[in-house]
Amino acid sequence: MKTAFITGITGQDGSYLAEFLLNKGYEVHGLVRRLSTPNLRNVEHIKNKITIHVGDMTDSSSLNKIARNVNPDEVYNLAAQSYVHASWSSPVATVDITGVGTLRMLEAFKDTGAKFYQAGSSEQFGNYKGGSIITEDSTMSPRSPYGCAKVLAYNLVRNYRESYGMFACTGILFNHESERRGYEFVTRKISNAVAEIYHGVSDELVLGNIYAIRDWGYAPDYVEAMWKIMQLPKPQDIVIATGEGHTVKEFCEKAFTHAGLDWEKYVKSSGEFIRPAELDWLRGDSSKATKLIGWKPTVEFDELVKRMVDSDINIVEANK
Repeated sequence: MKTAFITGITGQDGSYLAEFLLNKGYEVHGLVRRLSTPNLRNVEHIKNKITIHVGDMTDSSSLNKIARNVNPDEVYNLAAQSYVHASWSSPVATVDITGVGTLRMLEAFKDTGAKFYQAGSSEQFGNYKGGSIITEDSTMSPRSPYGCAKVLAYNLVRNYRESYGMFACTGILFNHESERRGYEFVTRKISNAVAEIYHGVSDELVLGNIYAIRDWGYAPDYVEAMWKIMQLPKPQDIVIATGEGHTVKEFCEKAFTHAGLDWEKYVKSSGEFIRPAELDWLRGDSSKATKLIGWKPTVEFDELVKRMVDSDINIVEANK
């Protein structure tokens, strides 16, 4: 039986990955921050099947201790301060957790023989306007402290791979959403607002730049890609994306329409949610993933929107 260790196990990706690995027969361990009341909502249904370790991405001693005690075959580093907008208000913490935290993880597992997966991000690249599609060889020019932290992590992983012979790789994942997405992210903000308006709990949705274009996929598809990347004979950095670009406005239109609502009656725009350095366009080329690991997305954009809206309508109804 293989053993896996997942940082960020209680998040969207971490919880789906834990489920996926359990179904593959893995023994699964995960990192949870030191909180008075840990948020285990996403893993509540599998809590008795996984082993939780308390630690912190800013604390090398806790990571080193876990590395010794667990001695996993595979490490998936998914932990991050991942809300891009918040990275401007907390830039030091973002870089410490998301960037330097990756260095602490690499140091902790450097000599264990474990395979190491790093969660990369499309935010590493910055703006690609005019229909340009992003590949693994595209220039990285991030436009947020979060993006900068992810570039730091990406370069550290590459450096440790080349310097120490580690099986260390980065999956450069473009936006991927699901029913478990955090409420602070724009897609969940939209689907939740639709649900609240549908049930009469709210009467408006305030957004920032509704013309920003993103490449949105379904999180469980992307989790499978993580695992497949780790099964390659040699470590590779690989883009995972749908190749399609959709605006925030389009997401709104489809979400409200699915609930039988007119989005223009409820959606407002505010400069409060505009980034200091706006990122207007992101679209990824996953042809390398298709070639090397046989990966393709299975859930299309329209279906993704419907699943999120339906889920939130049920959640809001249950909480009324």
